[in-house]
Amino acid sequence: MNELETMQDFPILEDDDGLDIAAIFGDGPSEHPPGEAGTEAGLPSAVPNLFGEMTPKPAEQAPKQAASQAKKSLFDKPPVFSYGGAKEEIADAAMTFEELRIQKADDFPELEEGKSVSWRVRYGTAAKTISDPKGTTILQTKQEIERSKAFLDSLKKGKDKDPVCLVTPSVTAKSKGIAAYKGMFPSLETARASDKVICLIPARDGQVYELRKHELGEFIAPKHNITELSEIRAGFRPALPLIPGALLGQIISFFRCFMGEKQEYEALVQIYWDREAEEFIPFVPKQSVSKAGIRANMENNTLPEDRYLHYADVHSHNSMEAKFSRIDDRDERPTGLYIVLGRLNGFYPEISVRISCGGVFQAIDPSLVLESVGAEFPTEWRDRVTKAANNPRWLDEAADASKGGPAE
Repeated sequence: MNELETMQDFPILEDDDGLDIAAIFGDGPSEHPPGEAGTEAGLPSAVPNLFGEMTPKPAEQAPKQAASQAKKSLFDKPPVFSYGGAKEEIADAAMTFEELRIQKADDFPELEEGKSVSWRVRYGTAAKTISDPKGTTILQTKQEIERSKAFLDSLKKGKDKDPVCLVTPSVTAKSKGIAAYKGMFPSLETARASDKVICLIPARDGQVYELRKHELGEFIAPKHNITELSEIRAGFRPALPLIPGALLGQIISFFRCFMGEKQEYEALVQIYWDREAEEFIPFVPKQSVSKAGIRANMENNTLPEDRYLHYADVHSHNSMEAKFSRIDDRDERPTGLYIVLGRLNGFYPEISVRISCGGVFQAIDPSLVLESVGAEFPTEWRDRVTKAANNPRWLDEAADASKGGPAE
């Protein structure tokens, strides 16, 4: 057979169907009548040995043993998972196709959604599509094919006496776009005027509502987890390099000079991007400062916009924590990047960074815009450190010694 045959057309052999599976491999009963089995051209089927005993001819034993071994190795061979160029024997064929999908989803994420995955088993020239992946085991399917007349006939007549049972998933392409009966609209009025039964509408309160038109009337409710919309997370994706650590160090030193023993003051530094030199530069506007506030007159107190891009505002909270205040919320409404430094009396200050997106604030990780304080170190340093076990003996001994107890 050159083409695959589907199992839906295969008659399954029952125990009394009379087809001898062993005969397919050559070790079943022959057509010779009893008493003549094994004879060929009148030759005896056995010969005397040195002691006068009759033993079967060796040439006739070999085909029977080979055929028996072929039958055993074929039906005992495990099925093989085959997908995306990867092949692996399925050690536990008693699992269902659904269980196999879950097992392989870590390596093949496209298999995560069970509804989009279908299964097909190809065994020699036979093939079967699985209609119930959750209720069908792989072994059950393999044995069903092995009992089919078409499969056994292909073994008897075909060239491939040792086919592999391949278990292959396929992923149905996900539909894209929005259903024909559903639509997204900028206002409730346009949704009502449309012919769509289900309408999605963004509202003033920031929520998305779903309108459903029905014979009973018009239903409207908040809609969550809208699959038609992209998943979006608040944050910042910088278009410029990280602010150098050396520049941040200068700013910290500048802030600390306003922290005396008797009085502390806040201060403001602006960071600009020099478009021509392609580097960040600091700018200190004229300002009046106090312990808890800064007043800077920004009129005629900035760098030329044709060359310099205002990138970030950095201000200090002296010995206080690096937490944006209500005054900061009022002053930092323009869309931009804002950094506050606190606990400047410590060796390392605290740093908080946030963005304002049209007056809506969102905290971000400082590492998104600031160069790390880490630096390269000689590789021989690492070579001098040996990692011990989780609970080394010497650690217990040190603990006992610190308590004044005996150390073994």
